[in-house]
Amino acid sequence: MTGSRTAGSRVLVLNCGSSSVKYRLLEPATGLVLARGAVERLGTPESRLTHRTHTGGDRAHEGPVLARDHAEALTAIRDAFTAHGPDLATAGLAAVGHRVVHGGEQFRKPMVVDDELLGTLEKMSVLAPLHNPANIEGIRVARDTLPHVPHVAIFDTAFHATLPEVAATYAVPREWRHRYGIRRYGFHGTSHAYVSRETARVLGRPLEQVNSVVLHLGNGASACAVAGGRSVDTSMGLTPLQGLVMGTRSGDVDPALPAHLCRVAGMSGQDVDDALNRRSGLLGMAGVTDMREVIARSESGDRDATLALDVYCYRIRCYVGAYLAVLGRLDAVTFTAGVGENSPAVRRRSLAGLEGLGIRVDPERNEAGASGPRVISPDGAPVAVLVVPTDEEREIARQSLEVAEGVEEGTDSTVR
Repeated sequence: MTGSRTAGSRVLVLNCGSSSVKYRLLEPATGLVLARGAVERLGTPESRLTHRTHTGGDRAHEGPVLARDHAEALTAIRDAFTAHGPDLATAGLAAVGHRVVHGGEQFRKPMVVDDELLGTLEKMSVLAPLHNPANIEGIRVARDTLPHVPHVAIFDTAFHATLPEVAATYAVPREWRHRYGIRRYGFHGTSHAYVSRETARVLGRPLEQVNSVVLHLGNGASACAVAGGRSVDTSMGLTPLQGLVMGTRSGDVDPALPAHLCRVAGMSGQDVDDALNRRSGLLGMAGVTDMREVIARSESGDRDATLALDVYCYRIRCYVGAYLAVLGRLDAVTFTAGVGENSPAVRRRSLAGLEGLGIRVDPERNEAGASGPRVISPDGAPVAVLVVPTDEEREIARQSLEVAEGVEEGTDSTVR
């Protein structure tokens, strides 16, 4: 592939996991998506690629591919672009943006990838052993596959680099904090950044003047207190396990729980960690991870599902109240991600009882089957309640393009 950094304003976004590579080619400024797709079941004989093009009509191309590793997956993706379009060689590609889950304390903003950065990330993989190694491998392969455009790492943790020390610090021994980097990092940063900015746009106010609580509710879930576009507190911590109830993660538990189970059940620390991450949350309480199924079972009289739904929404309500206290003044509560965007019942139940704080949901607006950003609180409510579909890929593309343009201009571009 040939080209230059100023060849166009389109960005290829890559999200490399351990068993999949998801991608999207888009224009950050307009949100126009030219193509998207994924290689699933990477490393197995059942590897398949789905490639959808959105230029000249919406067309899907799907079939088995040889994808024993990330290198073969990226080759299959490049071949799909060549065969079905748009051809990456002529697409005006300005950058490749990579999602990286954990940036630690070193990476507090998007960074152009070089060998030194990759080396540092490898040393930090202990902070996110389930995610960062796959992210790093995907970046290495993509740089070899697409060597003539800048590659930019976008860190889920970077948006939370603005956390004040009082919010980021755990009350643990000083040595743990300084030697092992034990602190609150927070995650879902690209989503919280995008949604908080969209919230201000929908309200017609400058971002710097809006205080919001963003509720990213998907299979993973987190809350974030955003003051004038800056993260000042967030529910996830050192790892994505802390905070809200999630599909398979417990969220907040007593820190003594692992030691207790080691004593009374003979479980190892790893056993407990696996259970809290993979067999807890909605799955542990209701037996399923899909919120739609939880609600359906609850409505049919399933007591376990009802309790799971109650705990899930109660935890959200607790964080909204806490973050109102953190912010001092709250202008908006915004729901996003799969559950937040699509479950009127969760939105209603999560905010029930907060009317005295000026937070209420309009029943008709909440139940309306609308799409796109929208206000679901009554007119004139002191605190606006919104639903804003997240677009993490567009946020990654926006930040990647800004950084790449800054490199081309010889400046240290800081994304805001």
